[in-house]
Amino acid sequence: MSKALEGVRVLDMTHVQSGPSATQILAWLGADVIKVEALTGDITRKQLRDIPDVDSLYFTMLNCNKRSITLNMKSEEGKKLFTELVRKSDVMVENFGPGAVDRMGFAWDLLQELNPGLIYASIKGFGEGPYTHYKAYEVVAQAMGGSMSTTGFEDGPPVATGAQIGDSGTGIHAVAGILAALVQRGQTGKGQRVTVAMQHAVLNLCRVKLRDQQRLAHGPLAEYPNKEFSNEVPRSGNASGGGQPGWAVKCKPGGPNDYIYVIVQPPGWAPISELIGRPELAEDPEWSTPEARLNKLDKVFQLIEEWSVNYDKWDVLAKLNGHNIPCGPILSTEELIADSSLVENNMIVTVDHPERGAFTTVGCPIKLSDSPVSVQTSPLLGEHNEDVYLGELGIAPERFAELRKSGVV
Repeated sequence: MSKALEGVRVLDMTHVQSGPSATQILAWLGADVIKVEALTGDITRKQLRDIPDVDSLYFTMLNCNKRSITLNMKSEEGKKLFTELVRKSDVMVENFGPGAVDRMGFAWDLLQELNPGLIYASIKGFGEGPYTHYKAYEVVAQAMGGSMSTTGFEDGPPVATGAQIGDSGTGIHAVAGILAALVQRGQTGKGQRVTVAMQHAVLNLCRVKLRDQQRLAHGPLAEYPNKEFSNEVPRSGNASGGGQPGWAVKCKPGGPNDYIYVIVQPPGWAPISELIGRPELAEDPEWSTPEARLNKLDKVFQLIEEWSVNYDKWDVLAKLNGHNIPCGPILSTEELIADSSLVENNMIVTVDHPERGAFTTVGCPIKLSDSPVSVQTSPLLGEHNEDVYLGELGIAPERFAELRKSGVV
């Protein structure tokens, strides 16, 4: 069965997380992704290692389904080889610091000249302006994109989210831009630049908080549990901040993740009242309507928690779902990695690596009916040098041996 992006070649000049997360999705969707690495390799091959002298999980979980070649971009011979790779590629993706690729001698004007159909995607920390040359990392992007100021509890400090919205979140945005550019190229025959900034991607994911910033001009945000409001959107704990109030309530036996998130919709109040042993609240005008409950949401969830602490979260899940009440148990990383439904949906997959053996990783979240994804192991450093340089660029074996001996590849 053919793949959605079969026939698309991606020159992957990325490292660490934001770029590799994007190119891995392209590889999952069928593109031929050639990861171009320095002779020392992507830095994450050695970061956070759990097994000595073996590629780290950090690397393997972000670089599945790719091919790896090594190339010394500082050498003239290396630049010549790179030129040939550019000519034979559809997409080039990089997440170096601003201007790094230009300093290598491959500004956009030259890349266009070498390959007018090339789509050149860049992931940066920030857009044009005073922050352009600032270094950006995952939590820096969260801090400057609106996430941290609105995450946490009212009386506590700003908090980073465990979801990598700055890195992998930006990678997803980059994929959208690349695919759009590929579609447009099919109409025009021309390539183009695709630029995504980490700060911008986080801001896009925080748009509801900008919604609420503007709503503040008309008074306090009734959907928030906060008693007082200043001129900015506050941290509001586990409140949804939307039209349907929700909160994480404790369950038995009281461990750090023995919680379930419960959303109280208008039709759900009567069955919740019945479940918690307070059926009279379904008819009590002080409790029966969303408007009546809005100024005492803390008491609403306290009542639910007084009931939920008597059951484990799976029992609570079953009881609430029996009445079609939206809820979800807080799943730990240990529970997620063992979740049978995630395994059956190919979202938790086991992959065999030639050096580390089997490892568990996350599967492709994008499901295409005619292009199923099979997750393959990440490449060893330079594993595909001969395939690419000899087989696809047509370099003679003797010349390849010289290039390898001189440190070009």
